[in-house]
Amino acid sequence: RTGDLVRTAESGHLSIVAKHGHPLFVAVPLDEHALNQGINVALACRMFADKVLSLGKAARMANIPVEIFIERLGEMGIPAVDYADEEIDQELEVLAS
Repeated sequence: RTGDLVRTAESGHLSIVAKHGHPLFVAVPLDEHALNQGINVALACRMFADKVLSLGKAARMANIPVEIFIERLGEMGIPAVDYADEEIDQELEVLAS
């Protein structure tokens, strides 16, 4: 439905449109990052943010080194690491020991 696609794009998220369970196309919102950085980088960032791609795969899709990809994520306000509070506590305990 067009209205759903527009609302999803306005919220900054991509949409995968499928028919009978088979993907047909991806609708990518055109924002400042897409226009300035390129569609492949913007799409990779969105797919990473939506947990469709891992950090490494998204960087490869964007065709840039992981370090640069992390910088692009930061520019878009997307965290490169997404730990649950419990995981952070466990990591800090390991570092403290």
